[in-house]
Amino acid sequence: MDHAICDYEGTSYRARFWDGQGRDYEDLAERIALGKLLPPSGRRIIEIGAGFGRLADLYAGYEQVVLLDYAVSGLREAQERLGTSGRFIYVAADLYRLPLAPGTCDTAVTVRVLHHVEDVPVALRGIANVLRPGGTYVLEYANKRNLKAIVRYLLRRQAWSPFTSEPYEFVRLNFDFHPTWMAKELKRAGFTVGAGKAVSHFRYPFVKRIVPPRSLAAADGLFQDVGAAWKLSPSIFLRTHTAGAGAVAEGGLFCCPACHSVDLKQVGEILVCAGCGAAWSAADGIYDFKSPINRGGSLHGA
Repeated sequence: MDHAICDYEGTSYRARFWDGQGRDYEDLAERIALGKLLPPSGRRIIEIGAGFGRLADLYAGYEQVVLLDYAVSGLREAQERLGTSGRFIYVAADLYRLPLAPGTCDTAVTVRVLHHVEDVPVALRGIANVLRPGGTYVLEYANKRNLKAIVRYLLRRQAWSPFTSEPYEFVRLNFDFHPTWMAKELKRAGFTVGAGKAVSHFRYPFVKRIVPPRSLAAADGLFQDVGAAWKLSPSIFLRTHTAGAGAVAEGGLFCCPACHSVDLKQVGEILVCAGCGAAWSAADGIYDFKSPINRGGSLHGA
């Protein structure tokens, strides 16, 4: 089954949504939550939907950082910010067909990603697969049952109910999720939910205009723990864990998204799958697994 993808290719997500766009408070509040939930160190972390690498500095304790996004243009912005050392691995790929071998990551992160995902159960199973047994998944989701939505519903200013469990698509490929629904789907995917944080309590334009971002984020940080109990904020962060047993591939980092073979050989700027013969670009420091390429020329029979 093909899934629709929210594609930011060529849009400069950084300039359009972050730099100078009045979201300093949200950035700081999210960093506070991640700082509390992320394991401080590990061998390898993957951020799915990493964009231009906004949060990459929070992964300083990890030996290797995989930044994965569907938009190659976003990954190029990340390269410009972070460099091309071997510590950062840049991967363009479909969330529903993650090209990482089973059990290769200690920690996975998705922030401002799940609200663009139309089939969350499939996405969660894929993320669970790339984590080692007992690995950590830190996720953020847009909360359907937030205080603003509740007030608007009770005042009859919106038709949809924030209390029903099913996801609500308010704009094409933009979803809000009920906390109960998300907890159920995480459990079905094999995750155990641990600590949570309620984030962005003060995401109101009039408040952001009169209170400096750092002061507002500091106040948000004070409410993140207690707010997690009733989950009325527009953004919810969770720390979850996979089961203590599971598949771990032997070999390299990648697997073929076409046939799932872990036997891939790099020939110059191309990765060739020994299982099905598919070839994938590895040019300019970005591994592109969105579509196979024509091997052609001297690579035939490689």
